[in-house]
Amino acid sequence: MKRSIGERIFDYGNTIFLTILSIVTLYPLVYVLFASLSDPAYVAQLRGIMLAPKGFTLDAYKMVFTNPMISTAYLNTLFYVIVGTTVNIFLTSLGAYALSRKNVMWKNVIMFLIVFTMFFEGGIIPLYLLVNEIGMLDSRWALILPTAVSAFNLIIMRTAFQAIPESLEESARIDGANDFTILFKIVLPLSMPVVAVMLLFYGVYHWNSWFHAMIFIQDRELFPLQLILREILIANDTSNMMTGVGSADAMPIGETIKYATIIIATVPILLLYPFLQKYFVKGVMIGGIKE
Repeated sequence: MKRSIGERIFDYGNTIFLTILSIVTLYPLVYVLFASLSDPAYVAQLRGIMLAPKGFTLDAYKMVFTNPMISTAYLNTLFYVIVGTTVNIFLTSLGAYALSRKNVMWKNVIMFLIVFTMFFEGGIIPLYLLVNEIGMLDSRWALILPTAVSAFNLIIMRTAFQAIPESLEESARIDGANDFTILFKIVLPLSMPVVAVMLLFYGVYHWNSWFHAMIFIQDRELFPLQLILREILIANDTSNMMTGVGSADAMPIGETIKYATIIIATVPILLLYPFLQKYFVKGVMIGGIKE
């Protein structure tokens, strides 16, 4: 069909607007990258935009990677992401499968109680008291088990499971399959796009999580990367990364260390997003269309 002048003007305007929006959105990250690769003295004096690294150097990255605090925090974050996401997916799958079956008693009441927690919660003080009473305070599990199931993600996965034809379950039961066999060999393989979305949602949550770690963890050996990054950016604590640096150079290189730490903490998620981005639309559209 021949497009009208108004449609073409709209497309051009939309393209220009989205291009500008993309530049505005990406530039802060590009600025941090360039600053982390630039000479510390130049970064300390810089006022305005930066279009390329000035005085290219990797000193900030060397200091970050040689610091045991960063490496320990990185390993801790990988543990929280891998183990936490595994627990999240397992428990969310069990709950979603049970609530998606038609013969479950009090299913609607249970769903109401789950949805209720999305709008009303006890707050951080009751959660802290609970974690303390069950003996998980200052342990890795304090960052995994209290947030093991997200009500929002449970609803998404439940809706996806409800879309699977009942005839598949009936035929599996005729062959002697139980609920665990149906869930792990039929339902989950047919729901891989939703599982990928859940992996991304839970994984990003654990990677970016710092508040619960600040509340529940006192041992610095258990700190996640984001909590260390918070100390560096907010508390301005880069002194233990600058061994052998003179006092005159401490402040400039401290700034580049901040930028380098941000890049190190951000790159893994940026590399993961392109591979799972296509599943976002499928995850968002679940339950949106009824035929």
